Amino acid sequence: MKDVFIQGVDQGCSPIVLGTSLFTPQRKDAVFKILDKYVELGGNTIDSSRIYSGGNSEIVLSMWLKARRNRKNLIIINKGGHHWVDDKGVHYPERSRVRPEMITQDLMASLKTMEVDFFDIYLIHRDDPEVPVGELLDALEGYKNAGYIKAYGVSNWSTQRIEEANQYATDKGYSGIVVNSPSLSLAQINEPRWIGCTYADNEYIKWHEKSQIPVLSWASQGSGFFSGISITKDILKPDLARVYYNDANVERYNRAHQLAKQKGEQFTATNIALAYVLNQQFPICAVIGPKKVEELVASFHTIDVQLSSEERLWLNLQLD
Repeated sequence: MKDVFIQGVDQGCSPIVLGTSLFTPQRKDAVFKILDKYVELGGNTIDSSRIYSGGNSEIVLSMWLKARRNRKNLIIINKGGHHWVDDKGVHYPERSRVRPEMITQDLMASLKTMEVDFFDIYLIHRDDPEVPVGELLDALEGYKNAGYIKAYGVSNWSTQRIEEANQYATDKGYSGIVVNSPSLSLAQINEPRWIGCTYADNEYIKWHEKSQIPVLSWASQGSGFFSGISITKDILKPDLARVYYNDANVERYNRAHQLAKQKGEQFTATNIALAYVLNQQFPICAVIGPKKVEELVASFHTIDVQLSSEERLWLNLQLD
């Protein structure tokens, strides 16, 4: 599977991107092992955010970058502008931080914490439709021109807001939003896991097929929905059952399990679900969040799984 090239970034992103939301200095040894193995397997793109682990994710990433001295070989994604989250991890979505001054604070703090000169890709982590897109695009283009970032995009935005933003960018002569990061997975949600998140449904996917804007899909494996031998509501964590458990997703799991057997004994339903993401008809990378090296290695098996259009539609219950 080929790397995904994003306008403004010097090298292609590996199709599997390493998510770091659970990384902390307290787990330094385990984190270093995962990062080292990811690079060994050919991965080169790391997804981070100011909000992850209350900023601790950036601290341990900085420690690893300093120890390995490999910054130039990596594509680092960072995000800012998430709504307020307190020290106990409680979200306050009513306290929006999608403002140029707050995003600037996040960007500068992240650069300082990670001890890097720039981020390859910078994303606005949430949206606030009350804020004019022009104010946000002016800020992002300013960061790019100042050398703090090489490319910019958004996470958890509607396609309408992206179109509005890119029309503004075209009118101003800006590079514009060149990458988008919704959650796209085979599992379809009952409701968002967190307020303010965007999950790609069939219409959202069609929009990307037309626009061809690259996607960085978070929760690309349905937050572990496909990892069981069978799927019942009681084996899932309550939070995940609330989001993902429904009859249609159980059938998607059964079809993924069936197709995995056909593809080879080394594959699982999780591999097929991840392959569904990576075989979309537009440039796409899948962000994964392995807790241990074995999970990471298993995900990399997916890179070799090719799905036909018919298989992809069948998995998503669009064909009988």
